[in-house]
Amino acid sequence: MKLKVTVNGVVYDVDVEVAEEVQPTFAQLAMASPTAYAVTPTAAKAPATASASLVAPIAGTVVKILIEPGDQVDAGQTLLVLEAMKMETEITAPHDGTVASIDVAVGAPVTGGQVLVTWA
Repeated sequence: MKLKVTVNGVVYDVDVEVAEEVQPTFAQLAMASPTAYAVTPTAAKAPATASASLVAPIAGTVVKILIEPGDQVDAGQTLLVLEAMKMETEITAPHDGTVASIDVAVGAPVTGGQVLVTWA
């Protein structure tokens, strides 16, 4: 390709070689990772005693605990609040019951599947 370039009032004829950019094929795009990092998702597992426990549905930080051991709670009642990515998630009682113990404290980080509350 020939171009005319003017520098400080002087005109130059310049030959420019343009290389073609190779476009990826569909097969190359389909096989590529969707992110720059190889991410392998894992599922958090609840302990074997999960039937007698309430576990965290997400990883986050405990910001509020609204119950105490010995409290009688109703299904759907908010027990505690977790914060994850600047969003608060209310953790509610899945069924009626009595709280035997609270296994976390305010400010504590929790992982998905970690026991939060144990039922009596």
